[in-house]
Amino acid sequence: MGALTSRGRAAPAPAAKREPEEALDLSQLPPELLAVVLSYVPPRWLLRSCRRVCRGWRALVDGQALWLLILTRDRSAAGRALLALARSCPPTVPAALGRFCERRPLGRNLIRNPCGQEGLRKWMVENGGDGWVVEENKTMVPGAPAQTCFVTSFSWCGKKQILDLEEEGLWPELLDSGKIDICVSDWWGARHDCGCQYLLVVQLIDANQAALDNFTAAPEPIQQWNNNACFQVTHVFSNIKKGVRFVSFEHRGQDTQFWAGHYGARVTNSSVTVLVHLP
Repeated sequence: MGALTSRGRAAPAPAAKREPEEALDLSQLPPELLAVVLSYVPPRWLLRSCRRVCRGWRALVDGQALWLLILTRDRSAAGRALLALARSCPPTVPAALGRFCERRPLGRNLIRNPCGQEGLRKWMVENGGDGWVVEENKTMVPGAPAQTCFVTSFSWCGKKQILDLEEEGLWPELLDSGKIDICVSDWWGARHDCGCQYLLVVQLIDANQAALDNFTAAPEPIQQWNNNACFQVTHVFSNIKKGVRFVSFEHRGQDTQFWAGHYGARVTNSSVTVLVHLP
């Protein structure tokens, strides 16, 4: 009989000790089954942690079978097209597919700080007149991550980003496949009481910094008293030449009244997006 407590009730019997469970050693699994298990681990952990466990795990992460298994889970038309490209144009650099899965460059805006949420960070800036500032939009821009814009002055102001496509996660064989599109978009406009001019220049550049293709937009200036006019410029680079490794995105603007301050072109929601070309 169990011991009695001070109030006459029987004290509960001590719980039986459980034997410690033996840890599952994943390294004992066949490589094919281990790849299936690891395919459910986030790519960042695979590259930064799992790869360091042992030589076998490192070989799996550096190989292609694991990452192809991850890619097969996207059953969309774009996902199936990407999987076919990954099989027909496999990367020669170890873990390139892993870097691609981690950074997810397809369909993502590669331009940093597109609306001035971080001031002028990430942009190479040329200040004319009174230079660049960031202000609230005069007209709402649909789909923008923030309703702010960069504003120019009475002399030409320019800013640029150069995007390293390999650093973003795209491997050379994919870039040279001729089966991706590079889509460019930019919004520009004016304030109601002042006209403005705008220029956009986008170049596709090789590893030697030679331009292989370019797009220029120089629309007619917006006139004064324009009801806060706002326009979108778009372009798609298709049938991309072999050797493209960088995208240079540069836009410029100024006002037409030559007023001190910031009355010039207003630019925002700039984007460069890479997509698989669907048949």
